[in-house]
Order: sequence, then structure tokens, then C-alpha cells
Amino acid sequence: MTSGSIDRDEIEIEAQPAELRPRDKAARSDDLAESASARAPAQQAAAPEPTLHDFVREAAAAKAAAPSVTEGGTPVEGSALSAEELDELKQGIVMALKSVYDPEIPSDIYELGLIYRIDVADNRDVEIDMTLTAPGCPVAGEMPIWVENAVGAVPGVGGVKVTIVFDPPWDQSRMSDEAKLAVGMF
Repeated sequence: MTSGSIDRDEIEIEAQPAELRPRDKAARSDDLAESASARAPAQQAAAPEPTLHDFVREAAAAKAAAPSVTEGGTPVEGSALSAEELDELKQGIVMALKSVYDPEIPSDIYELGLIYRIDVADNRDVEIDMTLTAPGCPVAGEMPIWVENAVGAVPGVGGVKVTIVFDPPWDQSRMSDEAKLAVGMF
């Protein structure tokens, strides 16, 4: 697939504007500090975290906001989809991936760095390469199904194919600062 790829830590991001690329660890760390300080005074009246279903409703309502190339959207080299369409899909796919958790670790699979590659074809089919924290992971058979179901629920996504890969092997350096904070590594 060559239409558009979304990869954690810029392993291979294709057809994505620079502002959509994963930010460096310092930028994510700044965001964590800002969000922690913003949450501190509002702990009593904190709004519930948005769910995948909330996102799906919002994305469906905003569907007309992402014009295709023929409707005046920004062309992306090597893709029939516009930059706006790819951005909308990227946001939905990442939100869906953030709803899938490793049952042994209190962090989602995207922030853990288990997602190596996301490729979106012109027909909106999505291929995902992901890994596991360990080859003997007890949910190795179920996790790809969880990912397929979550990403398949994103509006505009066609088919979803998830492949488990072990090269390169996962290690803790792939975790975002958010994931490290969640597991107590700070």
C-alpha cells in the first residue's frame, strides 16, 4: 500500500504533512506536564475521558469537513486520498488504537509503542504491523482481533489487516512518556 502510512516515531510515515508526524519525546513531555498541571485544580469536576464511541459520533458528524481531492482537498503525492481525508483517518485510527490496552500493563498499545506501521490504501483499507511486549504474550491470539475491531469501527475505514511482527523487537525505549508515567517508570 502506498496511499498513506502512519508510523510510530517516524519509522515510515508516507503521505502525511509534517504537522501530523509523531512529535519528539521532549514535545510529548511538555504536553504531559501541561496536561498534569491543567488537571490538578480540576480533579473534583473532571469531565469523563472521551471514548471511542464519542469519537465515532464526532467523526461521523464532521465527515463533510474532509474534502476529497476532487472536492478541493489537498492532494498527496502517491495517494488518491486528500491530506484532509488522511488526517481524519489518522486521527480516528490513533484514537481507536488508544482504546486497546495490554491487559498486563496499564497503558494503551499505541503509547506503549506496539504499533510499528499503519498503511492506508486508496480504497481506505488499513494494514497495521504491530508487535507484542513479549513473544509469549498470553493475549497474542486475541490482541490482533481487538485491534481489527477497534480500527474497523472508525468511520471511513475499509478492511483492516493486522500483522504481528517481532522485528525489530519491542523494548521499553519505544514507550511514550505518557506510557512510562502510567507504569511508574518516572
